[in-house]
Amino acid sequence: MDSDEFRRRGKEMIDAIADYHDSIRDRRPLADVTPGYLQELLPRVAPEQPEQWDDVFKDIERAIMPGVTHWHHPQFHAYYPAGFSYPSLLGEMLCDAIGCVGFSWIASPACTELETIVLDWLGKALGLPEAFLTNESDASGKPQCGGGVIQGSASEALLVGVLAARTRSVKKLQEKDPSLSVQQAMDKLIAYASDHVHSAFQKGGLLAGVRTRTLPTDDEFSLRGDSLKQAIEEDIKAGFVPCFVCATLGTTSFCSFDNLPEIGPICQENDVWLHIDAAYAGGALICPEFRHFGNGIEFADSFNFNAHKWFLTNFDCSCMWVKNRAPLITAMSPITTPAFLRNAASETGLVTDYMHWEIPLGRRFRSLKLWFVLRLFGITGIQNHIRKHIELAKRFESYMKNDNRFRIVGKRHLGLVCFQLKAGDDELNRKLLKQLNASGKLHLVSTELEGKAVLRFVICSAQTEEKDVDFSWQVISQTTTAILSRKKKEDEGLSKQHQ
Repeated sequence: MDSDEFRRRGKEMIDAIADYHDSIRDRRPLADVTPGYLQELLPRVAPEQPEQWDDVFKDIERAIMPGVTHWHHPQFHAYYPAGFSYPSLLGEMLCDAIGCVGFSWIASPACTELETIVLDWLGKALGLPEAFLTNESDASGKPQCGGGVIQGSASEALLVGVLAARTRSVKKLQEKDPSLSVQQAMDKLIAYASDHVHSAFQKGGLLAGVRTRTLPTDDEFSLRGDSLKQAIEEDIKAGFVPCFVCATLGTTSFCSFDNLPEIGPICQENDVWLHIDAAYAGGALICPEFRHFGNGIEFADSFNFNAHKWFLTNFDCSCMWVKNRAPLITAMSPITTPAFLRNAASETGLVTDYMHWEIPLGRRFRSLKLWFVLRLFGITGIQNHIRKHIELAKRFESYMKNDNRFRIVGKRHLGLVCFQLKAGDDELNRKLLKQLNASGKLHLVSTELEGKAVLRFVICSAQTEEKDVDFSWQVISQTTTAILSRKKKEDEGLSKQHQ
C-alpha cells in the first residue's frame, strides 16, 4: 500500500467508522457468539501472498463485528464509560502516524513536553493541589517536586503507587536497621484499602510483593478513619509496617467514596503513602458542583483518574499525579542506565524522562489525543458531557423510585444506579439480568452485596439520550413483569400441590 492508496483507503475507513457510530443503535450492545466462533470464520494459517484490501475490508463486517460488544452503544449500561470522540480519534491517528517511542526527552521532545503541559492543564481543571503540578512554585517561590504522567490504566497507576511506597518504606527501614535486607524489609510491609476496592489493589500488592488487607466500610460503603486507624494499630503491634493506603473515589460496584478527610491525617501521622484511585469519579471534579467529592485530596501522595472514561478520550489514557516524584523515579529506575538510553539532555537534570515514571520503557504519544480533546471541546464541553450523563442517571433513578417492584441499593452517585427486585430471592435478580442481556436490547452487569446480586445501570455512551434511557427502562420493566408473572404462576402451582 503506497501513499496514494493509503489516502483512498484511509478515506474509506473514515467513512466506515463514521457510519458505524451513526448506525450503532441498529446493533446488539452485547455480542451474541460462542467461544471460538472466530476460528470457524478465519483460516488456520496466515496468507502466504498479499491479499486485496477489499477482501480484508469485507471481513471486518463478516468476521469481526459479530464478536464485538459495542461499548459506545446508547443501550450499553455495563461497567463504566469507555471514552470516545472524533477529536480523540484524530489525535490517536496522528500518534500512530508519528510512531515515536517517547521513553526519554530526546527520543521525542514534543512527546514529553506536551504530556507535562497537558497534565498540568488537567490538574488545574480538576482543582488538584498545586503540589501535584510540574510548572508551579510553592509560597516561597521554590519549584514543586510533583508532576503528572499518563499511564495505561488505573491498575498500572495503582501498581506504580505501591512500588513507590514500597521503595520509600524499605529505604526508611534500612536507615533504621542497616542489617535488614530488601526482602526482610518488604516482608514487614502491609497495604490497606476498603472491602469495596477494585481487585487491582490485590493484584498490585501481589506483583509488588506487599501484603494487602481490606477493611470494612460503613453503611454507605465508605472506608472511614476509625476502621483504618484500628487496623494500623493492630498491625504495628503485630510487627508489621503500614506503607500504603488505596482510597477509592467512586468504587466500581457502587460508586461509593472513601472518607479522605478522616483517612488522610491518619496516613500522615503514620507516614503511610496515600494513593487515590478515582478512575471513574475523578473526572467529575472538573465540575465545581462535584468538587466536594475530592475533599481531602490534599493529603494524598498520588492521585489517578481515567481520562479514557468520562473525558471523551479513547483508551488508553490514565492520568496520574504525584506530590513527590523522587520515590516514584527511584522505584522505576534501573540501578544503571544502559549506554543506549543515556543522553546529554537527561544528564542536565532539566528534562523529564517518563520511562522512569512507569512500568514499561516504551510509551506512545498519548497526550496528543488528550490535547485535541481539551482544545476542541474545552473545559465547558467536557463539563456539559458529564452533567448530561448524571442527569440521565437521575432520570433512570426516578423510574426506579416510582416503581414499588424495585429497591435502590445504596445512594446514587454520579452516573450509576444500583438496584434489585424486592420480591423473590437472589436467583430472581440473576434471572432478570440474564434475560435482559439475552434480549439483545441492552447490556448490564451485576455486582454483589453480602453475597446477593445487585444490578448496575450506568450511563456510558456519549450518544445516550433521554429516549435511550426511556427505552432501557421499558425493557427492564416489561422483562420484570414477565418474570414476576411466571413466578406468581409457579408459586400458585406449588400452593395447589400442597393443598
